[in-house]
Amino acid sequence: MPRPRIVRAAAIASAVVIAVAAWVLGSPLFIRTSANEAAPTPAATAPATYEVFPTATLGTTATPVGTMTVARGDLQYVDAVHNGKGGVMLIRLGDRYALRFEDVAITNAPDVHVYLSRETGGKWTEATSLYLGPLKATNGSFNYDVPAGTDVTPYRSVVVWCRAFAVLVTWADLRA
Repeated sequence: MPRPRIVRAAAIASAVVIAVAAWVLGSPLFIRTSANEAAPTPAATAPATYEVFPTATLGTTATPVGTMTVARGDLQYVDAVHNGKGGVMLIRLGDRYALRFEDVAITNAPDVHVYLSRETGGKWTEATSLYLGPLKATNGSFNYDVPAGTDVTPYRSVVVWCRAFAVLVTWADLRA
């Protein structure tokens, strides 16, 4: 028959292990992080590109090409635990692109990452999606550089994915 002290010690050790595991797995849901980055500009992301306009007396002058929002969308509700709100924008910066999360609030989870997807409605496959990086923050405004030379026309949505549990956190379908 086991001794009462051994049973009590085993119960306490089990409770500690369960509490630590619950904290490690559940605490990201309660932890909020913030980032407030300035909107991307051509100069901040890449060397500026220029268009040349002829003038009557001076020959030619160079004018920097501005930014343009190519597509935008709103983060969507998945369920009570996984959701986001706020806007995302795909922005052209000369000959490059950036993805901007604008004034967002996203549910946290462990190991959360951002992708551009060729599908809509929160669907995606890793093989056909473009990985942009880990989620920078759960709240605020922040940017992701799209790799230079990327053709963004096939990408139809932004997906925020929890790799640790293979769960969709939120998504935004992009529209022109």
